[in-house]
Amino acid sequence: MSSFMKLCKNYYGTKDLYEVLRIGKKSTPDEVKRAYRKLSLEVHPDRVLEEEKENATEKFKILGKVYSILSDPEKRDVYDETGCVDDDDLSGRDWSQYWRSLFKEISFEDIIDYEKKYKNSEEELEDLIQSYKNGKGSMDYIYDHVPFASPEDDDRLRNILQELINKGELPKQKAFINDTPRKREARKRKFMKEAGEAEKAKREIMKKKKGECDEDLGDMDALKAIMMRKKEREASADALFQHLEDKYCKPKGKKGKK
Repeated sequence: MSSFMKLCKNYYGTKDLYEVLRIGKKSTPDEVKRAYRKLSLEVHPDRVLEEEKENATEKFKILGKVYSILSDPEKRDVYDETGCVDDDDLSGRDWSQYWRSLFKEISFEDIIDYEKKYKNSEEELEDLIQSYKNGKGSMDYIYDHVPFASPEDDDRLRNILQELINKGELPKQKAFINDTPRKREARKRKFMKEAGEAEKAKREIMKKKKGECDEDLGDMDALKAIMMRKKEREASADALFQHLEDKYCKPKGKKGKK
């Protein structure tokens, strides 16, 4: 087993490059790129806690090389046929620069535009219904899995769900029926505390960006700080990133469909 394969095994639990990216061998180039984008956001050294940075840096380097192999038709063919890859030193390339060359940054204007279109849309309704079912009527679960949901949306979201329940399109759930005003107030206090922590994290990120001119730290970092008020929001954050990538993150040098 090559030294690079050993690194894949040590950091990702597999020496299969496709499994590292969590995709199948028949994945299209676009699917390979989306998978790389998603995973790189999870382990990017500038997007994790300080105590996770060293481990994330190594995982980020490995991901970069995995993508450089699977995104190159010739290298991918060689890997598919032989299962082998070269053992070039991972430190010999600036993987952060490589990452930046592939993706367009998402701006706050993009986020605001998306939020306006998302709220009261069919997409939000689908997410709301699915979250209600998965969370068995828990509004806490809904807030954790529906992008942009906040206590300000409480009455609107509850009215939508209640109407669907009245029509027989959703089952009655005890967690939803027993969601008392006291529980809603407690949820609001918790939400505000998390929002305050996220705002603090955002200020620290932007301060570092301004002070160090670190090009790795941009609007996506601030967005992640806001969206990731707690770990359980990862699923909804990933879904949001995917929607935004599909709309805004076209490969540089190419124009997306309008």
